[in-house]
Amino acid sequence: MNDARQYSPACERNREPILHELRDHLASAQHVWEVGSGTGQHAVYFAAHLPHLIWQPSDRSQYHASIEAWRAETALPNLRPVLAFDLFDEAPPLERTDAIIACNVIHIAPFEATDRLFAHARAALNPGGKVILYGPFVHPDRALEESNQRFDQMLRQRDPQSGIRPLAEVDAKARACGFERALTRRMPANNDLLVFERPL
Repeated sequence: MNDARQYSPACERNREPILHELRDHLASAQHVWEVGSGTGQHAVYFAAHLPHLIWQPSDRSQYHASIEAWRAETALPNLRPVLAFDLFDEAPPLERTDAIIACNVIHIAPFEATDRLFAHARAALNPGGKVILYGPFVHPDRALEESNQRFDQMLRQRDPQSGIRPLAEVDAKARACGFERALTRRMPANNDLLVFERPL
């Protein structure tokens, strides 16, 4: 493996269940902006299996070498060069998009990053566009699973501003920017895939 390519076992494990959902939710989309592309594994996998999409990866500069190494290895015509972007930046210089996807992002960032994500989505999405979030969430009607309790504790010990977010609070941040949660799909390993839409 190219030394620049970082590898996440979690990406390997969750990519197929996520792809199964994306096939439906992005069937009519043409352009997708991925926020927090990390290693780049998701970007190359989803771009390869969803060739009708132009896939725009983005992340902070420390991840660019890995993302670009994965992109160079696969040479996919629909996978754009990585865009330098942090959720606390101003809007990035890209064309409007049909969907924004963020996998395992909002629980590793300060909760204000979720406000920023939906604010960017409000500015960047085409009419009918979607925000898709994947990761663990705290549901109001059940206790947090033991594995996610341990994960949440680890996150907060590492950074007190991070942690698994209550679903109701994510909904409130989305609603403040004009989005409503249209779908909640339970995923393997106690994760969820959430789809938010803005009523036309």
